[in-house]
Amino acid sequence: MSGTAVEDKELAVPKRPRRVLDLAERQRRLAWILLLPTVAVVAAVALVPLGQTIYYSFTNERLGSLTPGEWIGLENYRFLVQDTTFRSAIWVTVKFTVITVVVEFILGLLIALVVNSNFPGRGPMRAAMLVPWAIPTVISAQMWKWMYHDVYGVINDLLVRLHIIDRNVAWFSQPSTSLFAIASVDIWKTTPFVALLLLAGLQVIPTDVYEAATVDGASKIQQFFRITLPLLRPAIVVTLIFRTLDALRVFDVFYVVFGNRLDTQTMAIYAQQNIVAFADVGYGSAISLGIFLIIGIFVVAYVTTLKVEQA
Repeated sequence: MSGTAVEDKELAVPKRPRRVLDLAERQRRLAWILLLPTVAVVAAVALVPLGQTIYYSFTNERLGSLTPGEWIGLENYRFLVQDTTFRSAIWVTVKFTVITVVVEFILGLLIALVVNSNFPGRGPMRAAMLVPWAIPTVISAQMWKWMYHDVYGVINDLLVRLHIIDRNVAWFSQPSTSLFAIASVDIWKTTPFVALLLLAGLQVIPTDVYEAATVDGASKIQQFFRITLPLLRPAIVVTLIFRTLDALRVFDVFYVVFGNRLDTQTMAIYAQQNIVAFADVGYGSAISLGIFLIIGIFVVAYVTTLKVEQA
């Protein structure tokens, strides 16, 4: 009797894990079923246009043409490699990206640290700091265009009154100042967004860690470099990737202020000009894929340098 009972008990043991595995398998299948509509939408919205763009980049497709484009192989890419205008657009876009992302990250981190602390009126300040980001880019670009005007702009008037400059400056017209002026517009508008992302990361850090560090005698600077920055790294990576991708594909603020001016033409404006103004869909598609490749290089650089998988 005892031997039979032991054998029955041993045979009954594996049944529970099997039930658990069956439940986990059913949940996994249900998750995939629920995820399929999203995957289908993403494929239809993103992958299909991407595939069509890749195809057009190997043709001489023209916008509005009644005849389909012919296959020309790598001809568009050969011209793209030799295109000095595209290289100039890359240089303008990269300089704009470096300036804006670095400044916005520093200012955004400072604002996030201030807003994350306890002080009276913290709630209204959090709401007020989002006002520049809430304004549409076209409106803010036009607003700053008037403020930077070389005749009746308020910025020139203020700088002359403060004796910082001795005469009015055409900020958006001069090549030496146009890029920094347009970068200041983007910095003013997008810094609140960066601060909001970093603030979300700061609020996840437990206060017990800072209390323990204070008891151990760590200063505020030591706590910032030893606790805040390491624990904030995932939010920093997300913020830098988001802002870099957004800056590399900048179009609206440059187009409103400069139009199609060659010395301030970004990659996105150059692609739009070829596709819409010149009706060259084939070459414009090649430019778009070049932009896609450059953005991918920046993303890989971030992931490799900042070690996202360990963050």
